[in-house]
Amino acid sequence: MTDAARARADIDLARALLRTEADAVTSLIGRLDERFAAAVQLLADCRGRVIVSGIGKSGIIARKIAATLSSTGTSAYFVHPVEAVHGDIGAVQNEDLLIALSRSGETPEMLRLAEMTKRLSVRIIAITGTASGPLGQAADVALECGVSEEACPLNLAPTASTTAALALGDALAMTLLVRKGFREEDFANLHPGGQLGKRLMRIERLMHTSGQLPLVDAAAPLQEVVATMSAKGFGMACVTHADGTLAGIITDGDLRRALAADGNLLEMQAAGLMTREPITIRPSALAVEALALLEEHRVTALVVVDDTRRVLGIVHLHDLWRTELF
Repeated sequence: MTDAARARADIDLARALLRTEADAVTSLIGRLDERFAAAVQLLADCRGRVIVSGIGKSGIIARKIAATLSSTGTSAYFVHPVEAVHGDIGAVQNEDLLIALSRSGETPEMLRLAEMTKRLSVRIIAITGTASGPLGQAADVALECGVSEEACPLNLAPTASTTAALALGDALAMTLLVRKGFREEDFANLHPGGQLGKRLMRIERLMHTSGQLPLVDAAAPLQEVVATMSAKGFGMACVTHADGTLAGIITDGDLRRALAADGNLLEMQAAGLMTREPITIRPSALAVEALALLEEHRVTALVVVDDTRRVLGIVHLHDLWRTELF
């Protein structure tokens, strides 16, 4: 076989395997019923923590489901079933809930864990390939995600079945997220690091404050306005009332337009040049919200104000670029 033919064969095989995995997930759509809703209700009613467990490849999927739940506002952690029978079951309380994963539904270690947790009156959701198996029978709710074939050419290695279990776990976590009213702000609090954390960083952590701000009084003459704008380097000045609240802003563009309309600006005051009701943002807003406002209104800076419109800071488009948020 030539190299080109081998490459085509490899690509064709990979495409077939991906179709098998995609079909495994797609088949779940029509199989969801009131048992799924019951599982979501158990999760929503859980007053303790969610324990997720599995062994082998199912254990790897269980870890991911636990991580997804934790990152979306549900206290969850992974327990290895073998470690559980050697003491880790002591961490489980009767208000907790167990999500048990087993492709066969007959894994001895998982059945032993189910037995131990039932003694503690812990409710159980099983994610299994066979809901009628022993694990499904032991569970309060059994969600079946069996597949007709694995993506493995030998039909042996857990591939399509683990993909289906992962997708079903994601469906539970995301449905629960919506049920709880989990918001972007909540997500930001749980993801302070990495690229995602930067996108969800609050404006109060990015804005320029105090002595960096180009503030001028409404009665300030043009010369003072220009000097302040030049000194602070934002291409704008915030015009404030005596109590520090925002009256308006003056930008380089405002100066150019005023100069074109009336060459005699030396006698003008800030109040006569400013744009009233400029676009503002709250300090608790997210960086991604700031970017959306900047793009929508085609401006390069936003004034950060509190509920009384007192000027707290300025966030500039360059601040978002410098921190590699986008």
